[in-house]
Amino acid sequence: MAQYENLPVFKATYDLLLDLYKTLNNVPRDLRYTLVQDLKNELTQLMVLIYKANSQREKTATLRKCLDLFLSVRLRIRLLKDMHFLSVARFAELSLKTEIISKQLTGWHNHSVKLATKEGHSTTI
Repeated sequence: MAQYENLPVFKATYDLLLDLYKTLNNVPRDLRYTLVQDLKNELTQLMVLIYKANSQREKTATLRKCLDLFLSVRLRIRLLKDMHFLSVARFAELSLKTEIISKQLTGWHNHSVKLATKEGHSTTI
């Protein structure tokens, strides 16, 4: 089992969080303490879930939670762009990063479903 800090999906999520901290200084105070704070909290929760999935034998349920939480992250980033707090160019950069994370989480989830099926565990997809 790889250490969670070395997982590409963990690193990509951390980089996205760091990038958002640097980017979202121009958001009005009322949104900074609601929308932006929720976005940062969700990314932090996602990193904790990635850690948990990495340390568990049965990863499918935790990875499903990761995918569900990440959908909310993507929606919040889109909302920031639609409210004009992110430029189109900046949104494109963040979208590439979110796509990388999404592909990694989806691939990991699909792999864990296959393993669970082989081992005969019942799993919720």
